[in-house]
Amino acid sequence: MAVTGDETESATTADMSSYQIHSSTSRSSKVMGSSPDSLPSPQELAEEASRKRELRLLKNREAARECRQKKKEYVKCLENRVAVLEKQNMMLIEELKALKNLYSHKNE
Repeated sequence: MAVTGDETESATTADMSSYQIHSSTSRSSKVMGSSPDSLPSPQELAEEASRKRELRLLKNREAARECRQKKKEYVKCLENRVAVLEKQNMMLIEELKALKNLYSHKNE
């Protein structure tokens, strides 16, 4: 199954919005349920670590997508430049042939 950039982007956006909803509700319940003097439970620490990991992975996916897009644009630019330079090279070769031909006829 192939995934296009649009599908990846919409999935990333959906992941981000669901993360924002999930993280805002979990924070509010944590603030209400804990007192300032108590230490977070191991479960809360694990949940926080999981949320941080998900956020890091999400940011990494987005950065990777942007990097791939920039690379595509760069390669496209290089391909266009190669085409222009090849055309210019062909024109110069033809001009050189014409000048050589003209010069050789003058010497005869």
